[in-house]
Amino acid sequence: MSGRSAVVDTLPAAVLEEAPEDASGRPTRHLPLGHLVRISLYWLGLSAVWSGFLDIVNGRLQFTGLVPRGSEGAAALQISILGTLIAIVVQPTVGSISDYTMTRWGRRKPYIFIGSLLDILFLYGIATSNTILAIAIFVALLQFSSNFAQGPFQGYVPDLVPAPQVGLASGFIGLFSALGNVIGFVVAAVAIAASDPAAPFHTPGAFVYGLLALGVIEFATMLSVVIRVDEGRRAKPREGRSWLSIAGEAWGTDILQERSFLWLVGSRFFVLLAGALLVTLSTFYLAQTFGLSAQQTGETKLILLGIVIVGISLSVVPSARLSDRVGRKKVIYAACALGGTGLAIGAVAPTVPIALAGAALFAVAAGSFLAVDWALMTDIIPKASSGRYMGISNVATASSGIVALALGGAAVMDTVNALMGYGTGPRAALWLGVVCYAIGALLLVPVQERRREDAPAALAVAQVASEP
Repeated sequence: MSGRSAVVDTLPAAVLEEAPEDASGRPTRHLPLGHLVRISLYWLGLSAVWSGFLDIVNGRLQFTGLVPRGSEGAAALQISILGTLIAIVVQPTVGSISDYTMTRWGRRKPYIFIGSLLDILFLYGIATSNTILAIAIFVALLQFSSNFAQGPFQGYVPDLVPAPQVGLASGFIGLFSALGNVIGFVVAAVAIAASDPAAPFHTPGAFVYGLLALGVIEFATMLSVVIRVDEGRRAKPREGRSWLSIAGEAWGTDILQERSFLWLVGSRFFVLLAGALLVTLSTFYLAQTFGLSAQQTGETKLILLGIVIVGISLSVVPSARLSDRVGRKKVIYAACALGGTGLAIGAVAPTVPIALAGAALFAVAAGSFLAVDWALMTDIIPKASSGRYMGISNVATASSGIVALALGGAAVMDTVNALMGYGTGPRAALWLGVVCYAIGALLLVPVQERRREDAPAALAVAQVASEP
């Protein structure tokens, strides 16, 4: 008996049972609504960790004297750069390995469980570190563990969701990702406000408690996936290949033949970069541009987050549904236009209320993009290698944050602050975001949004039409 057969014989029936598939590998069995929610829920925990921890670190840089005034953007870049490089390598590689993994838990769950546990450990390391170097080391470790989980997890929608439900599933992903961002920012805003000794609710160690709270949120959402989500297709056969060879497959040049996928990754990078410029620099924007204290910054961000919740709630699921009718690209174009307008308003806003109005437009745009971008990506990738392709696609997500800090923070914000006065730099960074939205829309033009499973049928029709 082969090693593969021995492993398969020990697997439970729930793992062995495969959903019916069409010729392209797309599942055809419709999933209950609760299953779609559970597939998406872990995004809430992941998003909460990354939005919240970055904001808490920025709060420490801005308000605790950890770095000299005027160097906050450069310090944030130094903390993040190594971890981003690790994320770019780990997520596609582990995602590709998970495509071939066979265990009692299925091919995705072991990575999700181990990565989530390590996230809590490394968040504690960040919370208790008091130097830039120590924080940077634990951020790098957090990037490794988080992407160790996220790469395989992203394969669930292509693994399990049939074509008619992709728009709805993508809407749930966008909704929970956005709500996770909001929850992370709420935790960070409370931690920043409570760190101010002048605040009536001042709490020593507020930053520590905030980071640990984020870890608990992620762990809870992870359990909903590991315990309740059924696995989909069986793992791809290794056929005697080594794990090193499979890991290297993630970076094979065959991916260059997927032109629409590559254009979409490029478009996704610039759209996410535009959003990251606002998200990662929001603490600096409020504190530097409007001269707010730590307490005022935290309180204002709570108001901002209330606006964001409303904008996201109104846009995510309707946008995903609309994209099923009018096409994914049209909705993304509209999101780029609306997001660019929101950032432009923030860049010129003379007062906080006007800046919040711009943020409302940005929230609607972000919710629409998060929902529809996932649906479009799921439509065009090869389904059997979903872990690999979704991992590669999220290179755009991982790199957009570090580029936002490098360009928007260190290069633009710090430089403009030095040349034109402290507080002008964040406005300039938002103008850069407007440009990024425009580039993202242009790169979307060559993308063929036809579903991959529709391609064979379209080719057959074309061949019949060409026959004499």
